[in-house]
Formats: sequence, structure tokens, C-alpha cells
Amino acid sequence: ISRIAKTLKKNGYSAYLVGGCVRDLLINSDPKDWDFTTDAGPEEIEKCFENTFINNPYGTVTVVNQNEKRSLQGVEITPYRSEGEYLDGRRPESVEFVKTLKEDLSRRDFTINAIAIDPEDFSITDPFEGLSDMSKSTLVTVGNPEKRFNEDYLRMLRAVRLSCVLNFSIEEETKKAILKNAEKIKNISSERIRDELIKICNSDKPSNGFLKLKETELLAHILPEIDTACGVEQNGSHKYDVFTHLLYALDYTAEKKLSLELRLAALLHDIGKPKTRFFSKAKNDYTFYSHEVVGAKISKKILERLKFSRQFIDKVTLFVRWHMFFSDTEQITLSAVRRMIARVGKENIQDLLELRVADRMGMGRPKENPYRLRKYRSLVEEVLRENITPGKLAIDGSLIMKESGEKPGPRIGHIQHALLAETLQDPKKNTEEYLLKTAKELSAMPDEKLRKIGEKGRLRMHEEESTEIEKIRKSHGVK
Repeated sequence: ISRIAKTLKKNGYSAYLVGGCVRDLLINSDPKDWDFTTDAGPEEIEKCFENTFINNPYGTVTVVNQNEKRSLQGVEITPYRSEGEYLDGRRPESVEFVKTLKEDLSRRDFTINAIAIDPEDFSITDPFEGLSDMSKSTLVTVGNPEKRFNEDYLRMLRAVRLSCVLNFSIEEETKKAILKNAEKIKNISSERIRDELIKICNSDKPSNGFLKLKETELLAHILPEIDTACGVEQNGSHKYDVFTHLLYALDYTAEKKLSLELRLAALLHDIGKPKTRFFSKAKNDYTFYSHEVVGAKISKKILERLKFSRQFIDKVTLFVRWHMFFSDTEQITLSAVRRMIARVGKENIQDLLELRVADRMGMGRPKENPYRLRKYRSLVEEVLRENITPGKLAIDGSLIMKESGEKPGPRIGHIQHALLAETLQDPKKNTEEYLLKTAKELSAMPDEKLRKIGEKGRLRMHEEESTEIEKIRKSHGVK
């Protein structure tokens, strides 16, 4: 970064870091990308560096660097510029290069993003008191908030995202302007909305972002399905309404730093409850029958609307559909676990268990790992483990018959179990050469002697199986 600044200055131009990297530096965070602004034009910037390309219509030049850090592999340099009218609430009709740093900073969205730093002497240019707003942990627009938001409607959502990620409040006039213009967010492309929502979900406390989306009325326009969950009371096992429950479940996945698929599954897992809620006189309580089935369909529509990939959508909806995978401890059997693994796949079962924990924690229950969940984890591990069988041998029955001259029948089983017993005692013996030699020796034995050795091997196999299963159950604290 220092080299880029020196190169620009050596050629007679200014060089200032601006935008998010400045904000990150001022709060002692590692910048995710680096942006310069300068009084040089695009062609003049390109002449200063060997490897560059222009990647947008605003004159931004990317300087390509050989660096292990992704954030330094492409550093963007943009000439000072001002922007013409925004007629569509998304992009300026024209861009004009200007002469001063202050003119450039005046077009930016928030005061904390309108600070410039000289990376050589670390002097700060702050014409809109962004440092003061940072010290107060407050998000404020540069100039009139309504004018700023009408230039680019996405800035309303960015305000919420930044306040969530930075744990800042939104200044009152700025918040009022969002409330007044919230409906205009529908003019923004689904992809841009999706990217901001991803950043909220990937933050340390995503519930803060969704609460602000609700407060500013943006939620009703970008995720109306979640907005309608607000105030929907649940049955006796739940302390919170559906909306609050979803946010607490989401926060748990963030706390555990789980994948984006699991975070969105936590946010959406009970999204079908508002549509399936029914007051049962017989139970004197609400019921939500098949809410997981309805919720999976709603989740699919939401994620398709936000233009997520097909693979991503399939995984999230799979989690939503099967998140109610057990209730009664007595119903948790090996066969039930096998059926569930067959439905969701071995690669997804552990994530589904994590979602179940998030669901439970979102109910306000302090116990993260109750007995029935420990039992389910134990049974999953039993099903997934590699069974101790003759199939683990380095040779199979057909090779034994070919090399020993044995015919199909019980003798082959006795030979295999005898060989398995040897390899359990000494795994180094599990080689084709050793096993074939031993198989021929066993093949030469009379039926009764071979049967006894084979039965002894079968007993050893079962003992090993029982020992392994006992270890698994003990590790999970179940019987």
C-alpha cells in the first residue's frame, strides 16, 4: 500500500486511502479490501503501474499485485469524482472527474466512509466529522439523508448492515429518512439485496440487523415472510413469538460460527408457522402441524427470489424440511436414524443436528445438549461408523475360492471370520499376501476344526463391535 502511494506521488499525483479500509483501520480491524483516490485520471494512473485493468465505468483502475493476501492482490484506485443525477435510485446518470479531495468525499454515503488517510504520513482528512461519529458509534449520512438514499436506495439497507456489523446506532434523522423511503428498496435488484443480507447473517450478532430491518420497515419489503412472523405466539414449550425465536436461533449459529447455509436455515426453519398456526380446543393451545413442510416451500421461494444458487437452495430447504427429526426419546431407534440419514445424506446429518441445537437454544432453553439429543448423536455415530465385518479384509471370498480351490458355502465364511480375528489382533497382517497364505492353510483343515476356528473369529468380531459401540455411547453419556 505504501509502495502504491509512493508511486503515485513520485509521478506528481495525490494518494489517499478512502472508504471501508479507512474505517477498518480506525477501529483496528484488518481491511477486507483497499481503495485509493487520487487527482490522477484513469490513463495517468495506468501509466504509473505495470499490471492494471479498468473494471467499471467510473474510471477505477485496479493495480494487480503478487501477494498471498487476497485483499492486496487487486488494489483499486479511483480518480476524484462527482456524480450526476440519480434518476433510477441505483446509479448516477453521469460521472465527472473533479480536482479536490473534499469534492470526492462529499459524494459518499456515510460520514464514517468519507474519511481519507495519507498512508505515508498518516494524516487524516475528515471534512464531515466522520471521526466524531465513529467515536459515538453512530451512523450518519453525508449531508441530507433523504437525498443520499434517493441517489441509491440500497444505501438504506447498507445503513442497517453497517450498524449491525459495527454495532453502531443509526442517527435519528437518518433513520426517519429510511422509514419514509423504505418501500423504494423494492427497486433494487435481488442480487444486491441478497449480498447485504448475507453480510448481516455473517455478522457476530445478526439479530441486531434484523431488528433494525424491522424497525425501519425494510423487512416488510425484502423479507415479508419473516416480517409476518412478528407477534405470532407459539405453544407452551416456546417462550417467544416466532420472529424472536428465529432471531435467537440465528444468533446461536453465528456464535458457533456455523456455515451460511445453517445460518439461513436457522432464520427460516419455522417460517411456515404463521401459515399453519391453529388453536386447538382439545389441547387448549396452538398447533403448527406440517409447518416444516410448508416452511421448506416458503424458504425455496425466498431463496429463489434472492437468486441464491440451486445447490445452496437445495441444502437450506433440506434442513428446513427435516429440522423436526425427533421428539420422543423412545422413538429414537437405529432404524429411525438410518431412515433419516438416507433422507438427508451422510454429509448433512451433523449439520442437521446443529440446526436442532440452534432451534432448542432459540426457545430460550439453557441446556444445549439434553439427553435425547445426546442419544441421537450417539446413534448417528453408530450408524456412520465403519462396521467390523469381513468386508474390511484385504481379500474377498471370490479371491479365497480362486486361490484355495474352495467351493461356495459355509467354509468360506469360517475362513473369512478366522482371518478377521487375526487382523483385529494384529492389523499389520491385513495384507493380500499374508491372508492368502493363511486362507490356504485354513482351507486344508477338516470341516469341524475350521468351523470352531471360524466361530471363534465371529465371536471376536461381535466383541469388538460391542466394545466400539460402548465407547461411542459412553462418550455421549447415554445407555
